[in-house]
Formats: sequence, C-alpha cells, structure tokens
Amino acid sequence: MRSEEVARYLQDNPKFFEEHADLVSNMVVPHPYAGRTISITERQMLALRDKNRHLEGKMGELLQFAEENDAIGEKMHRLAVGLIIARSFQAVLHTLNFHLRDDFAVPHVALRLWHRPEGSDELPEFAEVSQELQAFAETLTQPYCGSTAGFETSSWFGEASLHVRSQGLIAMHHGSATIGMIALGSEDHERFYAGMGTVYLVRLGEMSAAALARVLR
Repeated sequence: MRSEEVARYLQDNPKFFEEHADLVSNMVVPHPYAGRTISITERQMLALRDKNRHLEGKMGELLQFAEENDAIGEKMHRLAVGLIIARSFQAVLHTLNFHLRDDFAVPHVALRLWHRPEGSDELPEFAEVSQELQAFAETLTQPYCGSTAGFETSSWFGEASLHVRSQGLIAMHHGSATIGMIALGSEDHERFYAGMGTVYLVRLGEMSAAALARVLR
C-alpha cells in the first residue's frame, strides 16, 4: 500500500488504534529536531507544544493590537470632545492641529475648504484648489494613503513640502456634499502607505466635517 492509502485508511477508521492499542506504545517516528527516533506519543506532545507556542504568539499579537486600538480610541475621544467644545472656526482649526500633532504625532497637517464664507479673512484654508483635486475628493470613498508625487496637496505643507514623503488625504463630506479635504504629511515613507487601515482616518474626516460645517454655518 502507498503511504497515501495508509493515511486515508487511518482517517476513515478512527477506531483502528483503539482496537490495536499496543501498536501506539511500540511505534516510533523521527524526532522533528534531532536525529533520533521517539515514540508516537512523544511526537504528539512535541506537536502540541509547537502549536501552543504558535497560539501564544498569536495571542500576544492580538493583545498588542487591542492595546494599540484602545490608545487610539482614547485619542479619538479627546479629539471629539475638543471639537464639540470649539465654538469658532479658529478654535476648530487649533483643536485639529493640536491633537493631530501632539496626540497622534502627525508632523504636518493642512486643510482646505472649497467655499469661503463672505466676510471671512483670507486664510490658507480657503486658498484656491484645482477642479481636478476637488473631483478626486468627490471620488474618495476611503482616505488616500501613499506618496505625495503628482498631488498639489504637497504644496499645502509650506516649507516642509520638500521633505514630506507620504501623506494621508481625507475628503470631508457634509450631507451629500464634499466641503474640503484634510492632508496629513510625514517625512517617513511608511507612515501613510497604500493598504493601511483607514477606519480612524474616516472617523477623523467625519468629525472634522461636522465641526467645520457647524462653525461656518
């Protein structure tokens, strides 16, 4: 019989070793890490230990992710409270800049709004934005994360523009309209990368849009 046939037979006949219990104590198999033979029972114990070590590693990863998410959740909560308290456009801008730079350690933050209210000061947040970028923002169902190459948003970071290597672009939607965009920049190529999780960036855009729409009403 071929080894595949033996394996299939044992799978199809789980009571085989119950009927031939003496075989278990007499069978020997190669040690997985040493050049000797061991009993099948000892081999099973080694396999269980390996499995336990693997599970412990996975559990450690899950705990680490949970702790990181808890920390981010706390930061998002502080930002949300700050935006609720902010009663003016400048107060909202200050809150966003303070929390993103100090709490989330994002070194460069820029924001653009498509429409400037009458009577408001000439601020960089209301600087002209190309129709192409506005159309791009309309298509964003998820934040864009990646290189700054080819994006006019790189100029939003002022003197730091030459050093920013990755960015996160978050379209701000209010109701059915797109009202602007937040740009987060970093000198680290891997800070914002394609395929990264964007759940918290989406929430950031939603909270910011709601706060800005309220104070600019």
